[in-house]
Parts: sequence; structure tokens; C-alpha cells
Amino acid sequence: MENPLKIGIAGLGTVGAELARIIHSKSNVLAERCGRAITITAVCARDRSKDRGVDLSTASWFDDPVSLATSDIDVYVELMGGEDGPALESVRAALKAGKHVVTANKALLARHGVELAELAEDAGVLLNYEAAVAGGIPIIKVMRESLSGNDVTRVFGIMNGTCNYILTRMEDEGLSFEACLADAQRLGYAEADPAFDIEGDDTAHKLAILTSLSFGTQIAAHEIYIEGITKITPEDITAAKDLGYRIKLLGVAQLTDSGVESRVHPTMVPLNSPIAQISGVTNAVAIEADVVGQLMMSGPGAGGGATASAVLGDIADIAKSRPGHQHGPAFGRPASRLAPYKRAKMRKHQGGYFIRMSVYDRTGAMAAIATRMSEQDISLESIVQRRDKPRSQVANKDMDAQTLILITHETHEEAIRKALEAISQDGYMAAEPQMIRIEELG
Repeated sequence: MENPLKIGIAGLGTVGAELARIIHSKSNVLAERCGRAITITAVCARDRSKDRGVDLSTASWFDDPVSLATSDIDVYVELMGGEDGPALESVRAALKAGKHVVTANKALLARHGVELAELAEDAGVLLNYEAAVAGGIPIIKVMRESLSGNDVTRVFGIMNGTCNYILTRMEDEGLSFEACLADAQRLGYAEADPAFDIEGDDTAHKLAILTSLSFGTQIAAHEIYIEGITKITPEDITAAKDLGYRIKLLGVAQLTDSGVESRVHPTMVPLNSPIAQISGVTNAVAIEADVVGQLMMSGPGAGGGATASAVLGDIADIAKSRPGHQHGPAFGRPASRLAPYKRAKMRKHQGGYFIRMSVYDRTGAMAAIATRMSEQDISLESIVQRRDKPRSQVANKDMDAQTLILITHETHEEAIRKALEAISQDGYMAAEPQMIRIEELG
């Protein structure tokens, strides 16, 4: 058997500690499956005295992750997080020193992925990052290796467990967004500051990586249209279900005639579609390609065990490689050949849009709304009216509001926004309208 693969772990939080425990408890199995032992020879963490449930007494301790990254190790495992600072400096140092790198850091890759891929290629080492997208789902390996003979046309999915948990609870129990968020925080599914999750940024970072893998473009997280779930109400959830849909926060990237369209937003999907069945903190990613057709993978998107499993899978791949083996590029193509990201216009969405408006019940309101929609060539599939209060309970009949739900046929988002702005200027809106895209996903 070959010499052990020496790994150094920077960051011994939930994921790092779980990774160390798995490597320690399954050392014999890993050695048998990989053809060589995997040993933790160095670590870096803030607190050396903390009990992490695993014996690390034989590992060298470092206070500086850069020093660890350039020490006598074969693989540098970065689990500290952060798009800059120690994470970036240490990964750069490791790659320049000819060390393989494994990371779960989506923010780092979304901002510096192309640069780091170039460093890895120049040094002839691997940059593996399975855990950076969708937790325990092996989507990176599938896209980077298994689908090499496919041309991907679209990739989409539920990539944030916090948002999916909140939307599931809102539907199942009729709770408000605020109540579900508070419960998610209590259970540890959401951070004390949940903005990165609920505003869609976390999903956007993951989608940026998948977009690069799918279409051979440079990573451009800043070019993704992002809309979170904070404005979703129980009324939206109920209306969607009545119409045969379920609301999910999706990340969608697809190839169009004018470029790549990448977007993150709440989406109404048919109740009978596979993606609609994904509930709780579970993630799912679907790929549409010319040869394989559609492929969907689902599983735990976060948590110490799921993330550590993905990290260990990346380490095992390195352990199985042999000297002289030509490693594949980090994003499926040489970094120098990744094309600049060309942002496409938001195209027509099959199935149209869901629009919820609170409208004053005045003479001519319905006719004016229909006119404004017609002016933008928007065809309406259905109109549902729901009075917010019985008319007998409204003191000022001129201010009586009713909920109006519109379902449109295919149209551009720009047209929808222009029509809603005109309706608002006409004075018929009692509150800010809600607009949700409808996707007829398989």
C-alpha cells in the first residue's frame, strides 16, 4: 500500500470536527477503498482545548492557516468560510505550494473560483469543492465528470434548506413567514442574521458555480438576478395551491439565444412536478441536457454529516489518484477557456406570472386594470376576486379593498412591471402587488 495521504484541516467547527471523526472511525475502510490510508497530520483552529469528540493529539497544531497550507501535507482542507481573508490567502498559498485543495466555501469560489482554478491547473493539483453546492448531493462530480458528453441547456433547483423549510411550514401549518423564520432559527436551520439565506444570496453563489460548470462561462455571481422569500405571504401559498401550484425558491440557469439567463426567485411550480415534492430542509438539483434528458438529484443540503460526507468524497478522489495522473480542470474546462459571462435578457417564462393585487373596489377599476394589461400585450389566463372583508364591515365603501389574483399567459417581466406601475398610478392599488413567476418544470 502507498504512503498515507496527509491532510491538514483548517477549521474545526461543525463540519471540520465531523470530518475528523469520520476519518478516525473509518480509517480501515477508507484505506481499503482508496488504496492508501488517509491521515490527519495538521489542523488549525481558534481553540485548542475544545473537546471535539475525536483524538487529534498526533496532529500538528497551527495558529496560522497559511502556515498550515504550506506545511508537510498533501491536501489542504479549507473549512473556515469567508470569501476573502484567511480562507483566500491560505487556499492561494496551498495551490502555489503544489498542495491539493478541498473546500466547502461557496462564497470563496463564487468570487475567486476562476483565479483559483488557474492556480490549480498551473500546479497540476486538484481543486475540489463538492460540498460547496447542495451539501451531500454529489452534483459537482456528476456535472464535472459523468455528464462530460452532454451539452447542458438548463440547470435549476432548490439549493437552500432554510428557505425550503420556511416555505414548507408556511404551507403545511398556515404560519406567517416571520413565525416560520423564528422557528427555523430556534432549531438551528437559520442563522441569527438570516439575510444571506432568505434574500437569495446563498442560492445565487451556488447557482453561479453550477452555471460555470454547465455552460463553460466564468463565474459571475454578481450578474444573477436575486429575489428572496421575505415577501411571500400565507395568502400567496394558499392561492398557489388552489391554482395547482406550490411556491419554491429556485435557482435557475439556462442557455438562451442571447446568452445565459441566471436567476434566483420564488417560483410557482406544478404540484405534480418532482421539484414540488421536495420539502423541509432537503435540497434538489435538476439538469436538462441533450443526451441524458432530465436528471434530478435530491438529498440533505446542509448539516455537519452531509457536508463532511461531500468533503471526504473529494479527499477520497485525491487518495485514489496516482502520481503522473492528469487532473481534470476544476470547472470542467481549462480556466483560460472559460468564456466571459454574457447575461441574457429575462425571457418569456412558460406558464406566465401569478399576480396578487389588493385593489380598491371602485367603478371602472377592473376595466382599467384590463386596459393596462392589454397595453403591454399581456394576455390573462384567469382572474380570481377575493374580498378582504365583508362589504358590510367596511366603514368607508370607497376604500373597500378586494384581492385580485391574475394568472397571465407567457409574457416579459418588463411588461408586467410596466402594467403594474400604470395601475398603481391610476390610484387603484391598496397595497404593493405581489408577482411570482410560474415555471412548468418537469
